[in-house]
Amino acid sequence: MDVRTGFIVSLCLIGFTCAAPVKYLDCGSTSGKVAVVDVTPCNTQPCQLHKGQSYSVNVTFNSAVESQTSKAVVHGIIAGVPVPFPIPIEDGCKSGIQCPIKKQQSYHYLNSLPVKSEYPAIKLVVEWELRDDNKQDLFCIRFPVQIVS
Repeated sequence: MDVRTGFIVSLCLIGFTCAAPVKYLDCGSTSGKVAVVDVTPCNTQPCQLHKGQSYSVNVTFNSAVESQTSKAVVHGIIAGVPVPFPIPIEDGCKSGIQCPIKKQQSYHYLNSLPVKSEYPAIKLVVEWELRDDNKQDLFCIRFPVQIVS
């Protein structure tokens, strides 16, 4: 184990949160393929999202198309009904992706998921899409969360 790896392991052991891949379902990624989804901090599954806090969502995916733009669309699915979930930056080109998006390249999309204090304490599924120029999904993922006080 090198010094850097040892330092990271030590931080994890003394209580800092480490990102672990989140279990997700692909819900129709037609223009790309998801490799890994991380939500930070999230140390249980489903992720427990505390009201008034913000979480980092990092999706590593490979694009199957070229696209000049990308736009994120996020919903909370409650009892089968999609409810729009606002995020600070919808433009994927301002969320870690260098546009234009090129075919057969890997990208790291990074955005923030703010959990407002007025949200109810509830279990739901987050559906996160990143759409290309043609409104096709570069990725579409669903992962369960629980909003807690």
